[in-house]
Amino acid sequence: MDSPWHIYLMAVLYILAGINHFRKPHIYIKIIPNYFPNPALLNAISGGTEILLGVLLCIPVVSQYAALGIIALLIAIFPANLFMYSNMEASLGIPKWVLLLRLPLQIVLIIWAYQYTFFIH
Repeated sequence: MDSPWHIYLMAVLYILAGINHFRKPHIYIKIIPNYFPNPALLNAISGGTEILLGVLLCIPVVSQYAALGIIALLIAIFPANLFMYSNMEASLGIPKWVLLLRLPLQIVLIIWAYQYTFFIH
């Protein structure tokens, strides 16, 4: 089965986002809620996970597992989005209305990943 072009678009977006965790770690560390230990390690783990899952999306034999991994990752990082919305310092100067719109965007990204899972095929 040939993979649809949009799975590769998703893969590229996650790979680039993951690389950015290492290029500009201070941005991501700043949005990790205070109650999580070792923000630098969590940033590296989430960035590395994004890169790995993006690469795995491009491999048809494991792409469905990667899509499930992306769904899990999006759920795991949701507290950072809430923290950005609720904490002025973590907001990175982004307007509150943009941060509010960003919250349901997670659902859209989850639905996008869901279409590449076992549950659809």
